[in-house]
Amino acid sequence: MNLHPLKLTVLLALCALFSWADANAQEPADTTQEALFVFEDCNARNCDFDHFRREITWVNWVRDRQDSDIHLLITAQQTGGGGWTYTVDYIGRGDFEGINKSLLYTSSNTDTDAEIRDGLTRTIAVGLVQFVEATPLAPQLEIVYREPSAGFAQVDEEDPWNLWVFRLSASGEIEGEQQEKGYSLRGSASADRVSEEFKINFFLFGRYSHDEFTFDEGDVYINETHDYTARLLMVWSLTDHWSLGGVTSANRSTFLNRDLAVAAGPTVEYNIFPYQESTRRSITFRYTIDVAAFNYELETIEGKTEEILPRHSLLVAAAIQQPWGEVFGSVEGIQYLHDPQTHRINTRLDFEYRLFRGLNFNIGGSFDRIKDQFYLPAEDLTEEEILLRRRQRETDYRFSLDAGLSFRFGSKFANIVNPRMSGGRRGGGRFF
Repeated sequence: MNLHPLKLTVLLALCALFSWADANAQEPADTTQEALFVFEDCNARNCDFDHFRREITWVNWVRDRQDSDIHLLITAQQTGGGGWTYTVDYIGRGDFEGINKSLLYTSSNTDTDAEIRDGLTRTIAVGLVQFVEATPLAPQLEIVYREPSAGFAQVDEEDPWNLWVFRLSASGEIEGEQQEKGYSLRGSASADRVSEEFKINFFLFGRYSHDEFTFDEGDVYINETHDYTARLLMVWSLTDHWSLGGVTSANRSTFLNRDLAVAAGPTVEYNIFPYQESTRRSITFRYTIDVAAFNYELETIEGKTEEILPRHSLLVAAAIQQPWGEVFGSVEGIQYLHDPQTHRINTRLDFEYRLFRGLNFNIGGSFDRIKDQFYLPAEDLTEEEILLRRRQRETDYRFSLDAGLSFRFGSKFANIVNPRMSGGRRGGGRFF
């Protein structure tokens, strides 16, 4: 099976007909006729849209500015002391046209991401109160908002896209010099539909590269690699803790000796904490059983060109965000049922802890036990293939580790913003 990059480009171009739907898709929030329609527009650090929606439940969050009563524009700049100053602009639209205001939130250089996120959320909520005062929802607000026991009268807003959101991206690169040249193409497309009861996600990714190397003797070595992946996930919400789903995936990879690999099967997940708390803490257990079919580019070390193998996997993951820091860890075990010795164990741990004011400790790492390389080609790899990492080499494990300390001290005041010669929002700049 040979998939030319032109075919991938044509496929992505067809998806472009639907990509602009991303702005029109609506969130499946508790839509009420009385509540404000708010469009969140933020690409700054710690803008956690999921957290905003879960904490501020008394507005309707929309994806299109044209559907909003309030355009919430959030920008950020780093202060001289190492903190961040967020400017939250409330831009009125429709009945609120001409009613605008701005609020500032400044974080300390010793605040954790969780503290900054919570402070930004409180600032957003305070500014929205002024606009809510002009709506029938105002009597339901207190210093602490409580959901009315009877709930609001639900009004279904017309959504021509039925909650579907589409995204499309494509890029290419070409480079060269006297004895080397090459180009690469990559693209992705996705389609998502999310509601409280059901979630569906489709993702498509493709990457192709072509490199040519000319040696002094005049010989030319050409290296072509490709990696194409498609994935479909469907999830049904059973309770506040249980989810049931199904996943189907397909992959073609030069590196993994796959002309085509396809897998499909059911999956179930349990979260110790309610899913509503997932932006703060979660401990999940996910079990999947599926059947994988492989068609290889080259004959494998076991003399196979194709095979069908059943397998199962268990993933345990934990994530916690607290004022003292953040922790994320996961352990995943994958075993092929035809041979219990054929398995893989993937582990990952990231930890950030505030030792004391101004001093943070960060450490992260991963370790994978690899005992499932039945797909390796039987023929030996050439030196060129090894150096260019064209194909996977035999190994029993893979690991990575990083650690560091950060310490800030000096004036506790971090309110001054001076962006001169900072190179714009991204910072940086060349001085020589």
